[in-house]
Amino acid sequence: MLLKTPKHYGGMKNGKILCKMWGRSNRREQILQKFSKLIALVLVLSLVFAFTACGKGNESASDATDAADAKTIRDITSMELIGEMKTGWNLGNTLDSTITNPTGSETPTDWETAWGQPVTTKAMIDSVKAQGFNVLRVPVTWEGKFGEAPDYTIKADWLARVKEVVDYGIDNDMFVILNMHHEEWHMPTADNEESAEKILRALWAQIADYFKDYDEKLIFEGMNEPRLKGTPMEWNGGNQEAREVINQLNAAFVETVRASGGNNEKRHLMIPTYAASTMDSVLNDFVIPADDKVIVSVHAYLPYTFALADNASGTSEWSADNFADTKDIDELMSKLKERYIDKGQAVIIGEYGTRNRTFNTEPRAACAKYYVSKATEAGIPCIWWDNNAFIGSGENFGLFNRATFEWRFPEIVSAIMESCGASGSTSNTSAESSAE
Repeated sequence: MLLKTPKHYGGMKNGKILCKMWGRSNRREQILQKFSKLIALVLVLSLVFAFTACGKGNESASDATDAADAKTIRDITSMELIGEMKTGWNLGNTLDSTITNPTGSETPTDWETAWGQPVTTKAMIDSVKAQGFNVLRVPVTWEGKFGEAPDYTIKADWLARVKEVVDYGIDNDMFVILNMHHEEWHMPTADNEESAEKILRALWAQIADYFKDYDEKLIFEGMNEPRLKGTPMEWNGGNQEAREVINQLNAAFVETVRASGGNNEKRHLMIPTYAASTMDSVLNDFVIPADDKVIVSVHAYLPYTFALADNASGTSEWSADNFADTKDIDELMSKLKERYIDKGQAVIIGEYGTRNRTFNTEPRAACAKYYVSKATEAGIPCIWWDNNAFIGSGENFGLFNRATFEWRFPEIVSAIMESCGASGSTSNTSAESSAE
């Protein structure tokens, strides 16, 4: 643009006026330019704020979605929780199976079927629920599926498979107990305590985080029958040192889960006595953390000669009319009730059962009826150990043949259900093997 001087306008006077006018115009232009820049800056800041707010909004939406996926956990005591349990069934010798000298290349299926069991399906657990069982205990061996120190990272595919099986129970509205089962690393000695606690904390921190959004239907059990394996004291109550180490490991388990976030602050936790024993020497030294969501975990195969002893030293006969046959059961339930239940401390008998000896189904059913009746009177849920074994000289505790989908001993199942007030189908073929 050509700047016209005053001479172009015919005179100084007019030139002065025009110069003034030009100066004012120029100032207005400068002001407009500054104002435009200010408007532009405000618009830029507005856009930045809008994008930031949008990002936060998306983040909040994502958090809200995660929160929606998490189930609300009820804030109830463990005594209230076990009051909702009728009776339970163990998925034995399956996810707890072990492999001698594993190569590290094993798949979850290799582990699950290592002891001859079929791969667990939802149809199997559907059938268990249909019989009337509303508690599913899922024994799991984690050894062989986690890495080296210091992280001890659990393999992702194993965690995913465990979750699948847990969900079979959860989807059936069952209580599910998830534990650590055949672990060799937690030998309860003073020399091994530090190492065992590190592994226990690392593993349970991962497991608890993985399942943190589940509600109270999922229960964690810290260990299974921790004991001095291979020693003369293994099944005889151990010693004071071992019992104290187990108390420390139980406390570490509870502390770790409680600090893991999500619903785990209110998660119900089971802690075992030495070897899950109910011997007086064991119970006298047993320390329970001050927590109203902790459950004492014991196992009791009684009477021993009928329920668990091998065929050479055991008996195939049992009668409710024989004091010698009922004495141990009566004393157990009375002891647990007086020590714990009457004081508001929850207890679960995580394993019980009787071995199948030739042609002794009738006394087994009678014993199951008596055992569960007495436990129910005491307010203690019981979980049958079913290892899917039926014949031979071994520990044949099977009720449900998972390969054929046949309930082999419906008389025993009926006795259990009748005694605990549960209801369900007790036909021997409650599901088709092809169901999924």
